[in-house]
Amino acid sequence: MRILIFSGIIVLVDQLNKLIVRGVHIPALGISIEGLRYGVSRPILGDFFRLTYIENPGMAFGIDVGGKIFFSIFSVLASAAILVYLYHVRRESLGFRVALALILGGAAGNLIDRAFYGVIFDGSGLFAGKVVDFFDLDFFDINFLGYQLSRWPVFNIADASVTIGVLLLLIFHRKGVQEETAAFASSQGTATIGARDQRVATNPSLETPPKDSPPQSTAPGI
Repeated sequence: MRILIFSGIIVLVDQLNKLIVRGVHIPALGISIEGLRYGVSRPILGDFFRLTYIENPGMAFGIDVGGKIFFSIFSVLASAAILVYLYHVRRESLGFRVALALILGGAAGNLIDRAFYGVIFDGSGLFAGKVVDFFDLDFFDINFLGYQLSRWPVFNIADASVTIGVLLLLIFHRKGVQEETAAFASSQGTATIGARDQRVATNPSLETPPKDSPPQSTAPGI
């Protein structure tokens, strides 16, 4: 399935950006990137858009419900399910498959962080890593039922890919439902016309209404 190339590109771009932000040193390859200091922001567009290197053990946008193992297992199962589903819908519209590929690429990108970053960087073991986040945006303040949010939660390319994929999935799913409804209505209309033509072929008198008989005189005879 060529659509998986799209998911692979997302994973590659996501991981390259995370390594640049986090910093990586590979003397054998002559690679030495210092990266950003943890928790320190670097303005890109003033205070509106900053690069802020943080790590989180939870889901996208820093959502933390459960633990590392839970999210790792969930990511593995979700990625496998999307992969299988992509095969079953390989003849669906390109937009629908791109949406699934975005979600798959984002899920796989963050799964790599959780599965291997602990081994590579911290020595904490498999599935003990944390997700690297760095996009820091300031849209508007949120104050709803006691919940306050002054800045958007820091996120990464994988998070953005999953979010965009879900939005596209909703759009193309709705479009598909509308097309199926229109096709069903059209088929019902065609079936009705076909049934009428069959009745006419069986009884031709149904096609041409009988001519009106000439009016008869009601005057009394003389």
